[in-house]
Amino acid sequence: MDRLKGRNCLVTGSARGIGQAIAKAVMLEGGNVTFVDLDGSVADVAREAEKEVGGAGRAIGVQADVTKRDQVRAAIEKTVEEFGSLNVMFNNAGINPPLNFMDVTEENWELVMRVNAWSVLMGTQEAARQMIAQGTGGKVINTGSVAGRQGYGNMAPYSASKAAVLSMTQAAARALAPQKITVNSFAPAVVETPLWEQLDADLHKIGSTKVPGEAVTAFSSLIPLGAAKPEDLTGTALFLASSDSDYMTGQTVLIDGGRFML
Repeated sequence: MDRLKGRNCLVTGSARGIGQAIAKAVMLEGGNVTFVDLDGSVADVAREAEKEVGGAGRAIGVQADVTKRDQVRAAIEKTVEEFGSLNVMFNNAGINPPLNFMDVTEENWELVMRVNAWSVLMGTQEAARQMIAQGTGGKVINTGSVAGRQGYGNMAPYSASKAAVLSMTQAAARALAPQKITVNSFAPAVVETPLWEQLDADLHKIGSTKVPGEAVTAFSSLIPLGAAKPEDLTGTALFLASSDSDYMTGQTVLIDGGRFML
């Protein structure tokens, strides 16, 4: 408890799934959180989370499109206005509308890359500007994927975008080290979230699976520990957000249940 006491964090894509689990875990460790999501329910999600943690940490919700610089900047400004500073930035928001490789369109490519890659670069820039202005250093944590290490034929843009997250994590870590800002990422495999539910349904629609649910079962069968729940990732996320990882930067931590043993 209290590992993040006094730290103010922003988590994108936090109305549900991995982002929501991380945000709540941060609050339980004494941190304050700005929940950021395109979903208009994010303010309600933040209020409910604050009730759930029983005063361990505070929360606000901000609706924003993470691909729009002015909206991300406004969310950071709201964080500083409400909590006094920004100490930790979680670039977590992501999408994965799959298409078979030969069917990938420019529109599909640009959408996935803007949400999954551009938002990480731009979100890191905006968070770093605030942290540099504060003069206190800070931490940036990006949500990657095992797809960033191994491409998949029916999700090429997603795989490319997550490979970009890995590279940008390293680039940002080198660029921001002089300002005492660390940048790391974590890479899960199958996680039981609404994103994976939608992915499974979409893969069935494009003919990649014969029956609904087959994709999750097939992917999970390759994981020694099986599919994860969002809460299985929060321990690593908290480690990366806390002082325990102060001498760690530019790293991508696989939290994949043993899917890849490098």
